[in-house]
Amino acid sequence: MKKFALVSLLMGAMLSLVVGCSSANTGAGANKIVVGIDDKFAPMGFRDEKNELVGFDIDYARAAGEKMGKEMVFQPIDWSSKESELNSGRIDLIWNGYTITDERKGKVLFTKPYLKNAQVVVTLAKSDMSKLADLSGKVVGLQKLSSAADALDANEIKNQIKTITEFPDNVLALSDLKIGRIDAVVIDQVVADYYMSKDKGTFKFLDESLAPEEYGIGVKKGNEALLNDLQKALDTMNQDGTAAKLSEKWFGEDRVLK
Repeated sequence: MKKFALVSLLMGAMLSLVVGCSSANTGAGANKIVVGIDDKFAPMGFRDEKNELVGFDIDYARAAGEKMGKEMVFQPIDWSSKESELNSGRIDLIWNGYTITDERKGKVLFTKPYLKNAQVVVTLAKSDMSKLADLSGKVVGLQKLSSAADALDANEIKNQIKTITEFPDNVLALSDLKIGRIDAVVIDQVVADYYMSKDKGTFKFLDESLAPEEYGIGVKKGNEALLNDLQKALDTMNQDGTAAKLSEKWFGEDRVLK
């Protein structure tokens, strides 16, 4: 019995050591912070022609990491499973045009809002549609489990739309719009602005938007230490001009909320 007890004690000590090391590799107490992103969400976070991750949120996160003395490691994820990825511990932050909603507040902790956005409707420039009512009887696309879906759900026009088609990302939705498979796309304005600037004359906005919103960074519930450290870094970036410079780089103006 004594021998068994000694073996059990040693195994318990080894397990505690392993768990302790594992815990030290994630979260605010670690040297690295894993950031979950949608790598097709330009200009917030996407891959350039060299397949490298770039974008406002990529630069913004790296700058925050420098203030915190941490290395930000970017992990592309299935955006429809973002909260599950966070709560499972596979990522430490959701940071890529992540809209603050009441529903999401029940699932994650949020930083203060750092950027304003809106859900808008994009259609082809040659289309005769101009207002939300024109979506009646049309086929509308949007990114699956995104705030675009929430905005459409909250508007009465949804009941008049013929079909709502969900896509894994906005790039595929806009591609289907371009070739005429769908009639319109509900999308983040910052994303639409980017693609419209790259493909001038192809798309247009409807005159009415669906919903104003704000972006925040999601942290796992219970991890207030990481949330507080991150918010402190963001506040410092606002004060020293770092955030404004990054915004001007990607948007041509300072859009960061103070």
